[in-house]
Amino acid sequence: MSRKLLILIIIVGTLGAVLIWGSGNKKNAASPLDDFAKCLAGKGAVMYGAVWCAHCQDQKNLFGDSFKYVSYVECPDEPQKCLSEGVAGYPTWAFPDGRKLAGKQTLEKLSQESGCPLPQ
Repeated sequence: MSRKLLILIIIVGTLGAVLIWGSGNKKNAASPLDDFAKCLAGKGAVMYGAVWCAHCQDQKNLFGDSFKYVSYVECPDEPQKCLSEGVAGYPTWAFPDGRKLAGKQTLEKLSQESGCPLPQ
């Protein structure tokens, strides 16, 4: 009986280790939009928004995990940045040349405006 229990513990432990190792690797895997989000940031595009803004959440969700690479300003936390940029609503995308896109944008539109290619 104790031999069977020991074998069961080894099997369960091994499966658990494999699952934990596998899920850790997925978190480190590159998302298809990582390069696009990094390109936007590299070209100086900034998204201004607020955590309570549903359109901002929708915009962030378009990027998925890649949003962490987008230059983002949370306006309620940094109101002076948003005021100085002339942000009148959320979300607003601002570019270094002064262009602004108000409202939720498609990834295609952001690509056109920034020159950053979308993944194929």
